[in-house]
Amino acid sequence: MDPFSGALKDHDALRALYPASEDRVWRKDVGHLDDMARALIAASPMVLLASVAADGRCDASPRGGPPGFVTVLDDEHLAIPDATGNRRLDSLRNIIDTASAGLLFVIPGRTTTLRVNGRACVTADPDCLAELTPVGKPPSTAIIVNAEEVYAHCPKAFVRSRLWQPETWPDPRLIPSSAEVTLAHLRDPALTIAEIERRERDSLQHRLA
Repeated sequence: MDPFSGALKDHDALRALYPASEDRVWRKDVGHLDDMARALIAASPMVLLASVAADGRCDASPRGGPPGFVTVLDDEHLAIPDATGNRRLDSLRNIIDTASAGLLFVIPGRTTTLRVNGRACVTADPDCLAELTPVGKPPSTAIIVNAEEVYAHCPKAFVRSRLWQPETWPDPRLIPSSAEVTLAHLRDPALTIAEIERRERDSLQHRLA
C-alpha cells in the first residue's frame, strides 16, 4: 500500500473534513510582540525552530538556554543567539536559503505555548550580537525573526500528552539510551557503548558552552 495514495489534493477537500474554525482563533494573532508575548518569551527556556530549505526539505530543532535567552529587539523583531551544536547548520542554511522561520516557545509546567512566524535572517553583525544574552560563549551568529504572526497556541496537545506529569513518564529502562541510539545510527563496528557514553559525558562537561 502506498501511504501517499489517498493524499488530499487541495484546500477545499481538506476543509470539507472539518467544521469551520471560530473567528477568535484568527483574531488572537496580534501580529507583533506585545507585552503578553514578551512575558512568555522572557519565561521560556526552550524554543522549537522550524525552517525549510530551498528544495522544500523541512527541519525542526530545539534551541535552549536560561529563560530570556531569546531577546526581543523591538515590537517586530526577536533574536535567537547561536549556541554550540553539531555544526551541521541545518537551520541556519535553511534560513539563508528561504528567509523564513516558525517558532514555538515552551514554558515548563505551562500548557500554553507561543507561536511566532515570519521572515528571518542570519546575522553576524557585532552590534546586534552584543545585545544578546549568550548561551555559553558569545554567539558567532544569531537568527533574527520578523514577527509577522504572533499568537498563543491552545493547550490541548499538552493536556492530551500529560507532558508535565511525571507519573505518566515512561520507564527510562524501557527506552533506548542516547548512547544506544547513537551506536545504532552511526553503524560503526569500531564504536562501543562505553566509548559513546564517554564522548557524551565529555561533550556535556567541556563543550556545552
